[in-house]
Amino acid sequence: MLVRRLNYQLALLGVQLDLAIIESEVDFLLELLRWNKTYNLTAITDPEEGIERHLVDSLTLFPYLDGAASLLDIGSGGGFPGIPLQIASPALRVVSVDAVAKKIDFQRHIVRRFKLSNFTPWHGRIEQLLKLPCAVEGFDLVVARAFSSLYALLELALPYVKPGGRIVAMKGPEGGRELVEVGKWLTENDLYCSQQIFLTLPGSGACRSLLFFARKPQKADL
Repeated sequence: MLVRRLNYQLALLGVQLDLAIIESEVDFLLELLRWNKTYNLTAITDPEEGIERHLVDSLTLFPYLDGAASLLDIGSGGGFPGIPLQIASPALRVVSVDAVAKKIDFQRHIVRRFKLSNFTPWHGRIEQLLKLPCAVEGFDLVVARAFSSLYALLELALPYVKPGGRIVAMKGPEGGRELVEVGKWLTENDLYCSQQIFLTLPGSGACRSLLFFARKPQKADL
């Protein structure tokens, strides 16, 4: 039932995944809900709600990975969107950061259980990650889902974006308004919004926006 529901909702968004991957995504969600009974990792307790609000919501980014080799997930909580994206794209190198220890402990458990060899959970504040070897080269994509504010995300994410990389803010309907609010800051930091994707989640009809940011090309690059 849950596998069919996930497959159907993803198909409505144009996301096609192998059945084995769909099954692994559902298994991951059920493991999250099992741990949640003891460790309080998410406010969502209903599996059907979790299909949309955790898995489908995270996988809206999957069609826009555009061959990215590495992804940094800031404030990942129970592992969203990083774990669903890594299950769907095993070659993608993901570093997942959260300041809450029990959430990273859960992510480490998922790494062991699902043998996610390209997934690195890290406990701490994002500002501290710059000192670690896993962040030296930077990332093709720096992503956050439902982060506090667009301005805060952009400011924290910018040091981790490698040349040619992008920042992705996964937002609700407020995304367009926040984009206008950070316009001056983007100009001052040589950034621009390179792509805006607006989606409607098929189960609830909730609005989602994916905002992509890149550095403006320098004259030497033109």
